[in-house]
Amino acid sequence: MLQADVAIVGAGAAGLSLAHRLAGPGSGGGGPSVALVDAPPGPLRPPRRTWCFWEAGPGRFDAAVTASWRHLRVRDPSDTVIDGDIAPLRYKMIRSDDFEHLVDRDLADREDVRRVEGTVDTVEDVPGGAVVRLRDRAGHARAVRARWVFDSRPPGSLPAARTTLLQHFHGWFVRTARPVFDPATAELMDFRTPQPADGLSFGYVLPLGRHDALVEYTEFSPRPLTSDAYDAAVRHYTEHVLRLGDLEVLSTETGVIPMTDAV
Repeated sequence: MLQADVAIVGAGAAGLSLAHRLAGPGSGGGGPSVALVDAPPGPLRPPRRTWCFWEAGPGRFDAAVTASWRHLRVRDPSDTVIDGDIAPLRYKMIRSDDFEHLVDRDLADREDVRRVEGTVDTVEDVPGGAVVRLRDRAGHARAVRARWVFDSRPPGSLPAARTTLLQHFHGWFVRTARPVFDPATAELMDFRTPQPADGLSFGYVLPLGRHDALVEYTEFSPRPLTSDAYDAAVRHYTEHVLRLGDLEVLSTETGVIPMTDAV
């Protein structure tokens, strides 16, 4: 049985950033030993995705930043524009693959960090800590015992709340024939999209160059859409609202985030 001070279940944004804080640059010597448990390649590993955040000045993860913006824009349904400079902040974009490569590089020489691949079945409390029970790719049972376990897997169901909405979105990384994007300004919320009967929607544009951008349709509502409905919404936004003209879809991404006042 593998022993560690801390076991982290899941190597997504939460798990990787926690491991990086515990054992990466600036953590100093004598920190806790870490076992980072990640699912094997397959349906339990999410596809490549994009994370964005605000930060003032240089940041811990700048080596993985794809692009950043100091100017943000919001449009109301009548196309009235609020365009602001957010200095000293910048709005930064990181792709999940680049983030994982950065963490792997920074933790590569740490003997007190172990990567464990397997599908977690249970996390059990035991005297003095907990045991993570998992199955490796071949189906063999394995276990990790730790003083602390941080489990980043989404819960099977959300706790009871007064309000539960979903922030759900579908985006296209596009390349246009014409130079239509302003690389200096991110379109944070564009409310010129058709509004759902029970919720709200907006467009989201993160330009990577004059011809390249991530263009997303985002909705806050009780239920996600079908794949066809998402494609139709992004197509309407690119063709009839942004009027991008001829374009190539390089890749897509979809996400669902619960928005709730539950504890």
